[in-house]
Formats: sequence, structure tokens, C-alpha cells
Amino acid sequence: MDFWIYNYLGVALLSIILAGIIIPKILLIAFRKNLFDKPDPRKIHHGTVPRLGGFAFTPVICFAIALLSGICNVLSPDGFTYGMSFSPLTVSMGFCGLLSLYLVGMADDLVGVRYSAKFAAEIICGIFLIAGGLELDNLGGIFGIYDIPWWAAWPLTLLTIVFVINAINLIDGLDGLASGLSAITFIIYGIVLAAMHEYFYATVAFAALGVLVPFFYYNVFGNVVRQRKIFMGDTGSLTIGVLIVFLGLRLLDSSAEGCDIQMPSIMTVILSPLIIPCFDVVRVFLYRIRHHANPFLPDCNHIHHRLLDAGFMPHAAMITIVSASAALCIMNTALSFVMNINFILLIDIALMCVWNEWLHRRGAAKGVVRG
Repeated sequence: MDFWIYNYLGVALLSIILAGIIIPKILLIAFRKNLFDKPDPRKIHHGTVPRLGGFAFTPVICFAIALLSGICNVLSPDGFTYGMSFSPLTVSMGFCGLLSLYLVGMADDLVGVRYSAKFAAEIICGIFLIAGGLELDNLGGIFGIYDIPWWAAWPLTLLTIVFVINAINLIDGLDGLASGLSAITFIIYGIVLAAMHEYFYATVAFAALGVLVPFFYYNVFGNVVRQRKIFMGDTGSLTIGVLIVFLGLRLLDSSAEGCDIQMPSIMTVILSPLIIPCFDVVRVFLYRIRHHANPFLPDCNHIHHRLLDAGFMPHAAMITIVSASAALCIMNTALSFVMNINFILLIDIALMCVWNEWLHRRGAAKGVVRG
């Protein structure tokens, strides 16, 4: 196990170093070629900021995993061969899904892509993952449902994949928010996958975590005037969403037998870091339908907009949401040892509804009413 701990640290460190080198180069190119995310009434930032940070994500993650795999194979062939047991079909189809959305995200960040085209690309990505053997064939007791037949599991899996990818994409509206929430997800998934002896997939999680560290620095602390600030864009949010759903489905498919620690409900582990972005996208979707607006067009009704309306500064709003997500994960993990997952989800939904109502009232008190 010590061998793999060093591997996780190594792949995360390598991702940090590579992203730390590449992101400033992307900034330089963006300013030379005038590739900016221009401010508009619904955006938080002021000034011209490149939105090409996500261009570094997929290449860095893939390179870091490949390089560390090669080094580990040379240093410890037996340990590497034992630990790197995975389905070639799952990994190859997962890579195809990741690369397809990476390319669509690049096109959107550079020239713009209609939401219908992105939606179609997400469906294609979902088909790749399902073809790789990843499917939501067990709800872990949610609504009393466990095993699901393939004819229901496949469309449910496709719907879930598209939903989670969009949830990550839509929550990316505040500096550090999507990367902070995703970092929590990768930490949790990586630790649990490692505990379940899924060493390769845990390596993927920690490589993805590493690439978010320098991006978070430039995104949150970068100076617009000094041309050191960058956004992840759709390239980043879409590919991070693919990795999250890929690892989440792998967690569901994995068996916890042989773990050295007692595992809480796997479904609770999978869902907890996604509660806030998923709840937010459902609430916003229903809000738009109720007000006869196009549910696929952007507005200013997301959770981060509500915190800003309630008087929070942007960084304080980001820290509040990320901290709330971490607190939910800790609470849900503790409760999963003594409580049914359905009751845990009811508690989560109740807390989110109360929080949303409090923000609504506080925003209304300041003269901002969004419904």
C-alpha cells in the first residue's frame, strides 16, 4: 500500500508542476491572440479574462498518469502489475468520452458552440462510458431500489451522465467554485477507490486533483490587471464533469470486499460531494420552467448569484459553498453508518431548501428578488 501512497503523491505533484508550467503559457497565448471572456451583465468578473484554463486539464492528467505509470513499472514491476488491474475496455471508452467533450469544449471556448450541439456531445460521451461497461445498475437502496435490469439501467445511466456533467458546467460561475467543489469530489473518490484497491482509478482522481491546484490559484488569486487571471471555460468544466461521473460509476461498480476499513454506503460517498451542484441545477431548471423561460439558457439564479444578492463578497460566497459541500460530505459519511440513505438524502434536501429560502429572504431584504 505504501507504494501506491507514493504513487498518488507523485501523480498529484506532477500534475501540479505541469499545470503550473502550462497555465501561464496559455495566459500568454490568450492575451497575444485576444482570446478573452468578455464581461456581460450576468457575469461576476470585470475586465478581460481568458477562459482557456481547461485546455491544460486533459493533457496534463493523461501525461502525468502515463509518466508515473511508466516510472512505477520500472521501479516496481510486480507491485505495479498487481495494482494496475483495470478493464482496458472501460479505460479506453472512458478516454474516448473524455476526449470527445474536451474537443467540444475547446471549440466552444474558441468560437462558440450551440447548447444543442454540446448536449449531443454529452450524449455521445455517455454512450462511450456505457459501452465501456459503466452503468447505473444499482441504486444502493434509494427509493428502496437495488438491482436494475439493463434495459432500464442504460437510459438511466445516460441521463445521469448528462445531468452530472451539466451540473458541474453550470456551477462554474464564480472564481474557485467549480474547481473547489470538484477538488473535494476527487479527494473523496480517490481515498475510497484506494481503500477499495482500485489503484488505477484512484491515480486518475489524484491526477485530476493535482491539475486543479495551480488552476485554483490563478483563478482565485490571479490579478486581472497583471494578466494573471484565468477561467477554466467549458473545456475545463465539461472534462472535469466527465472524470467525476467516470470515477463515480466506477465506484458503484467496484466491490468493497477486502477493504481494510469499514466502508459506509458507496452510494452516499458518490452522491454527497454532488449534492450542491445537482440540487442547484434542478432548482434553476424548475425555476426557468415555472417562469416560462428557456431552461437551457443561462440566467442569474444559481446558488452563487443568490449568495451575492444576499450581500456576500465573491470569495466569501465561494468559500461558503465549498465549505457547505465539505460539511455535507462529512455529515453524510457519519450518518451512513447509522441511517438509511433515503433519510440522509431527505436531510440534505431539507437543508438545501432551508438555505435557499434564507438566501431568498435575505436577498429580498436587500431589494433583490429572483423568485
